[in-house]
Order: sequence, then structure tokens, then C-alpha cells
Amino acid sequence: MKKTKITYQNHKYSLVSTTNRIKNLFTNPLFIISAISLLFLAYTILYPLWDIIFSTFTGGGESGFSLSYWKRIINSEISKAIYYKPLVHSLGVGFTASVLSLGLGGLLAWIVVKTDIKFKKTLGFLIILPYMLPSWFKAFAWLIVFKNDRVGGNPGLLQFILNISPPDWLSYGFLPIILTMSTHYYAFAYLLVGAALSSMSSSLEEQARILGANRFTITRRITFPLVLPALLSAFILTISRGIGTFGIPAFLGLPVKYYTLSTMLYSSMKGGSSTDGFILSLTLIVIASVIIYFNQRALGKRNYETIGGKDSRTNLIPLGKWKGLTNIFVWGFIAVVSIFPVVLLLYQTLMLQDGVYSINNFTSHFWLGKSTPDIGHGDPGVLKNSRVLLAARNSIIIAFVASISATLMGLIFGYVISRERDLLSSRLLDQVSFLPYLIPGIAFSAIYLTLFSKPTWFMPALYGTMALLILITAVKELPFATRAGVSTMFQISEELEEAAKVTGSSWFRRFRKILLPLSKNGLFSGFILVFISAMKELDLLVLLVTPRTNTLTTLTFEFAEKGYPQFANAIILIIIIIIIVTYFLATTIGKADISRGIGGR
Repeated sequence: MKKTKITYQNHKYSLVSTTNRIKNLFTNPLFIISAISLLFLAYTILYPLWDIIFSTFTGGGESGFSLSYWKRIINSEISKAIYYKPLVHSLGVGFTASVLSLGLGGLLAWIVVKTDIKFKKTLGFLIILPYMLPSWFKAFAWLIVFKNDRVGGNPGLLQFILNISPPDWLSYGFLPIILTMSTHYYAFAYLLVGAALSSMSSSLEEQARILGANRFTITRRITFPLVLPALLSAFILTISRGIGTFGIPAFLGLPVKYYTLSTMLYSSMKGGSSTDGFILSLTLIVIASVIIYFNQRALGKRNYETIGGKDSRTNLIPLGKWKGLTNIFVWGFIAVVSIFPVVLLLYQTLMLQDGVYSINNFTSHFWLGKSTPDIGHGDPGVLKNSRVLLAARNSIIIAFVASISATLMGLIFGYVISRERDLLSSRLLDQVSFLPYLIPGIAFSAIYLTLFSKPTWFMPALYGTMALLILITAVKELPFATRAGVSTMFQISEELEEAAKVTGSSWFRRFRKILLPLSKNGLFSGFILVFISAMKELDLLVLLVTPRTNTLTTLTFEFAEKGYPQFANAIILIIIIIIIVTYFLATTIGKADISRGIGGR
């Protein structure tokens, strides 16, 4: 009897203890935040992914499992045209552009960081300037120079001056795509390699020099191995973007039917073959995932420590007799990739008739002109065009709201991940929030187009609304915002929160009064990074906009498709002005540091 009573009491105590643990769990702010965050990510990332995977086996219907759609894409008479050739083109473009980007960015980083070249801060800003501009604006500049009258209709500047028509392979296709792509994405290599070189002590190189090693040997045996993680990270960033990018291959490839997976995906979705588009989307996701997996395996097997407790000074290498040639190369490169394309775009916006480069052809119509039926299909100049003004308003709203949303979510996710890093929920949050990075923008656009074109669960159909464009932009930028949030939260000691907790402060009050003020610099840097990405975003929105929700980038694409490059280029210049003004405001008011943010990316 006594034993039974003790057993009952133990059982009662265990039940009460379990109840209390459950009660504490559901009243723990970290658990509640983790649960809400995971539900949000499941709905906006995991569920859409599952939906398109399921659709490729059912054709979007609920009846029957079938491999017919996969067989049509992978093993049919049209497989070569719609799948294998675009796949080879995507891999070739992505790999080649990545190698060129690494070479350019790595060399520029070494010159600016390791040598005694002058005006380092000015050079640093001008070198990363292409990152702040749309990647595809250089495609427009390329066409202004190298377009021929066989494909482009009107001759480019080169043909106008020399009266020689450039060959198609120089005007369109593989070569111009990789050249324009690499002169944009080299900024990743420059920033990442530059950060690694800045943190590396010169003592290792000095010791090798004392032992008789020459400059080439030191670079090959010491400098290169220590910056290898930065090089690999830059390669992953570039090839992941290059394989899935849409804008550059669309403008420079579609006129000669040079398809990549991204442009074929766009054509499939626009042509009503959504299931084909989903299979192409999954292919892009798998390729990006495999690349990142092997990158992590490669980095995980070696030691890359570059900062120790001893002397960490950096001695600059004197350029000597190479100073003049180096300055010509660096400043010439900046002029060609950053300044000259903008000048070309501005020049073309002042041309009444495309392809005629004489002063007599100058006009301000495409900026300030009234509606004229004979010019530009009756569209007024961009500064008086209601469609352009609406698109500018939409772009600013989307970029601003998505930037604030993604930055705040990233900070909250970073808080959970940094404070509870040993818990499964924290690790899940970290991994799932990174998934959008693996999904190319055009593929993400295709996923959301199908998912939100009809009511899903408790959500109404969002297609055609600004809410959908803000949502997809914020979710796509979550990987970068979360990385920034984790970095920021690791720098804030938990002792500050503990002290506030003792005084009875709620979690919301602690977050508002302690964490947000201490995270101000990180928030500004994260905001400007997301804002820049959102303002120049084309791939992510091109399938989702309607006439009422058009953005500046999608309107640019529309004008370019219709053959009105003057309007398209004028809108690009407006985008560039908005981005640069916002960047300078953020750096002046919020002390944002873009180089730190990109490094985290």
C-alpha cells in the first residue's frame, strides 16, 4: 500500500513537472519566436518548393502520379532544344564568367590592398560601384557599341563609325554574355579577397622573403592558399548567380535564340508550359545546391587561419617602375566598366533615331517630350510618363518595405540562432532561412506565380498585388539579412539582457530598448544592401508584375522587348540615380558599411 502511494506521488510529481516544463516552454519568448519564424519560413519557402515538385509529377492536378512531364523534358525529341542545350549554355556561361570574375576581382584586390597605389578609398568605391548597379545595364551598353543591323535592326556605334557590321558572335551570344557578366560580378571577388588580404599579416611573406623566396613563389605558396576560402566563396557567389541570372542572357541571347535555363524557363512560363518551367527551376536549384555542397566540403578539410596573436601588420609592396602601368590598368578598367557604360546609356537617350549617332539627331524627347504618335509609339518622355512614375513609386515602395521587413526578420532570426544555437529549432531556422539563396530569382518567381495565383490555406490570391512583390523580395533577401543579424547578435553580450530581465523587463521591451539601438549600424548596413538588391531586381519580379504593379526594372525590360532602347536606357539611369542617392544617404546618416555587408553575403 505504501509502495503504491509512493508510486502515485512520484507519478503525480512527474506529471506536474512535465506540465510545468510545457508551460514554461510555451511562455518562453525564444520558443514562441522560433515557432512563428519556422512556420513563416515553412509557408514561404518549404511549401512552395514542395508544391512545384508535386506539380512536376501531376501537372498541377490532383489526379494521378506520372513521370510523363519529366520524360518530355529529359528524354524526348525536344529535350535537346528545351533542356540540354540551355543547360550546357548556362553551365558554360556561369563557369567562364566566374573564372574571369575571380581573375579580375582578385587582381584588383591585391593591387588596392597589398601595394602602395594611391587614392585607395576612391578606388575601392569605384571598383565596387558595379555591384550597386543592375547587372544587365552593361548588356545595353554593349549593344550600343557592338549591335549590328542584321539582328538588331539599327547599327551600333562601331558599325556607324567604321561602316563594318560586327559578326553575330560579337554582338550576341556566349562572348558578350560572359564579358558583361564578369565585369559585374568581379565585385564579389574584389570584396571577399580584399577582406582576406586585409586581415592577413605580412610576417609570413617577410619570413619567406628572408629565406630567399621570390615574389611569384610567395604568392603561389603563401598568399594564394590563405585567400583560397575567399576565392572559393566568390566563385560560389558568381557561378550561382551566373547560372540562374536572367537579364543579361535575355538581352544578349534571345535575339539570336541563345537560350540558357533561365531564359528557357521564362519562355516556358510565358508560353503556358508551367510544368516545363518548374522542372527547369528544380534543375537550377539542384545545380546551385551541388555547387555549394562541394564548396563546403573543400573548405572543411583545411586550415586557413590568417590572424594570430602576434604581429599582424601589413607592409605595402612598392610598385616601383610598374606604378604607371598599374595606374593605367586600374583607372582604365574603372572607366570601361563603371563610367563609360553610363555615358553610353545617357548618349543613347538623347538620340531621336536609334543608330544615328550624329549631333543633328539629338533630342530631349525621351526625357521631357510630350506624347507624339510618330515617336516611341506615342509614349511621352520618362519624366512626364505616368507609367514610368507609377513604376518608380512601386519600385521605391517595394524596395523600402521589403528592406525594412527583411532586415528586421534577419535580426530576429539572428537573435534566435545566436542565443539558442544548440537547439534543433535554431539549427533548422538557420538552414531553412538560407534556402532562398539556392533558388535563382527567375525560378523563385515561377514558384510564387503558381502558388499565389490562387487562394492557399488562409491566404487570398496575391497575384497582381504589391504585397506579393514585397513578400517575394523580402523572402529572397532573408539569407543575407539573417547572416547580418547573426553577426550583429554575436557581438551583443547576453549579460545586458540578463540585467534587464532581472528588473522585470519583457522580451519586447528588451528588444526595443537594448538590442535595436545596439544593432543600429548593422541594421543600416543590412537595409542598404537589401534596398540596392531590390531596386535593381529584374529576375525575381519579371513573371509577377501586372500593368498596375510594374517596377522600373520590368518596365525597362518591356521597352527593350518592344525595341525602344532610348526609353529603356533612360529608366536605367533613373534606377542608378535612386540607388546611388540612397547609398550616400545611408552611409552619411546611418554610417552603413557596404563592404562589410557584402562580405557577409
